[in-house]
Amino acid sequence: MNDHGVVTIPATEYRRSRWRNGRGWTREILVLPDPDAWDLRLSIAEVDAAADFSPFHGVEREQVLLHGNGLQLHFDDGERVDLLPPHQRARFAGDRPVTGIPVDGPVQVFNLMWRPERMSAVLFHRPLVGGMWCFADARTAWAVHVLAGAARIGAGGHEQATLAQGDSAWLAPGTGKQRYSIDGGGELLLVRVAGPGDAVARLDDAEPA
Repeated sequence: MNDHGVVTIPATEYRRSRWRNGRGWTREILVLPDPDAWDLRLSIAEVDAAADFSPFHGVEREQVLLHGNGLQLHFDDGERVDLLPPHQRARFAGDRPVTGIPVDGPVQVFNLMWRPERMSAVLFHRPLVGGMWCFADARTAWAVHVLAGAARIGAGGHEQATLAQGDSAWLAPGTGKQRYSIDGGGELLLVRVAGPGDAVARLDDAEPA
């Protein structure tokens, strides 16, 4: 982490491991505060064939299709949700039994998981045309994932990180208010993380520069 709280996470450093139930693979982007007792987890799941998802009790999760022709989510209660190109998404409880069935070949999905009793998390899919601002404080932080193109993150009047497609960054909370600039061209996934009970994030929380 640099002096302004920016942690750059290149795609080449994502940790690849088996799912907890052994049915697929995941590339772990960020786990906080501890890998064995986390409250927030960002990862990319690789689904090559029909597979039951690992259950996570007390966890909310949201998935976004990154690559592939689509993913069908078949829940044991009978509901079916399709994640279709380019970046359709779905939110559901982590302990809800579900099977993921890829459509016509392997798929990859961005996987956001968090414990709502410890924090709130809101996921935005935003175009990056020019620039935008993200505002952080002692109770608010941001995660950034570059879907397409490239992005530069600045703070304190200086460039702090450069992200290519597939890279991520963590804009950490601090003791005071912090304003991060993001500029470049492409598409981003932004995750606003706040303390429990804080107001739900609005799109205005990530404002065009």
